[in-house]
Amino acid sequence: MAPLLLVGAAIGGAAMYLFDPDLGRRRRARIRDDVTRAQTDVRDFVDAGTRDLKNRGTVLMGRTRSLMRRHKASDSVLVERVRSKMGRYVGHPGAIEVSALDGEVTLSGSILAHEHGELIDAVQDVPGVKRVHNELSVYETAAGISELQSESRHRGARAELWEDNWAPGPRLLASVGATMIALHALRRHGIMRLLTLTAGSTLFLRAVTNKPLRTLAGKDGARGIDVQKTIHINAPIEEVYRFLANYENFPTFMRNVRSVQVLPDGRSHWVVAGPLNTPVEWDAFTLRSEPDKLIEWSTVAGSTVEHAGTVHLDSWGDGMTRLHVRMSYNPPAGALGHIVARLFGADPKSEMDEDLMRLKSRLETGKAPHDAAVQSQSQSMGTPV
Repeated sequence: MAPLLLVGAAIGGAAMYLFDPDLGRRRRARIRDDVTRAQTDVRDFVDAGTRDLKNRGTVLMGRTRSLMRRHKASDSVLVERVRSKMGRYVGHPGAIEVSALDGEVTLSGSILAHEHGELIDAVQDVPGVKRVHNELSVYETAAGISELQSESRHRGARAELWEDNWAPGPRLLASVGATMIALHALRRHGIMRLLTLTAGSTLFLRAVTNKPLRTLAGKDGARGIDVQKTIHINAPIEEVYRFLANYENFPTFMRNVRSVQVLPDGRSHWVVAGPLNTPVEWDAFTLRSEPDKLIEWSTVAGSTVEHAGTVHLDSWGDGMTRLHVRMSYNPPAGALGHIVARLFGADPKSEMDEDLMRLKSRLETGKAPHDAAVQSQSQSMGTPV
């Protein structure tokens, strides 16, 4: 009985959300747009991955044929092959001389000790190389060696899957593999199901978002989520700026902002309804404020939801204002937390769209929308707004 009640409650909540008299039409249209965009993104993702894999296959076939013709490489071609590969393993390729004779390559010049072994191994693997003559002068540091004084370009040879950005082909293969792992997890039991499903889901998110795991987990300190919106308001720019510059007005048009208190030191304290309606609090301060032009803010260091934003205002037409809002934020648990939050109805992009529509209504009509935080709280307490 309990599961049926939960299903019924979920269906009822979804119906109320989608068929709300004021916002239902816009919400349904947004869902249709999201579905269409998701279909396009999936198609582009698969097409790009397929093309990348096809190109990689062509290159692999060419390298295979080259390996089969190793003995046919001329000395000049061999030198170019070695130089091409050498740049991936040393920071100062110009300090090394390369020569070849009948497939035997001679290396001379200066090299740092930590690059020496990798370079010799790499040159030995170059197609057409029969033998490597090592005449390099090896130094522990670059001190006193003029040819090793310029800025190093060496990044080291890294496996592609260790890079921050994956190419389309590996992303496609990883997403398919992750899906297979997740499906296999459904056949397991107990802790193995949980571990396997977690591994598959993590790999899938890594491939689809193309973000490093440290970013998905919020460990690199980067603000990985960026949302922005432009809207036109039929109100003078002075009125719009004056309204937005007073942060205590925000609960009158933002549905999830429960309260804003301006503190004596100039900071503002915000209380917001987070996922599952749990309260989230933070302090913010104004970075810049130019009357009728710009408002820029940021949260204080260590806030639960670290973010920063900018509001640009421009006069537009006769008595109208163009408002452009941009916000970057780092949610708890990074991009992964953002994805989870969306499942619980706390997607900042969607919330911004709806909040700005309420702001437009608030400034054009002079009345607080019925679904704004202040209006909702006042109605629940039985007091007028």
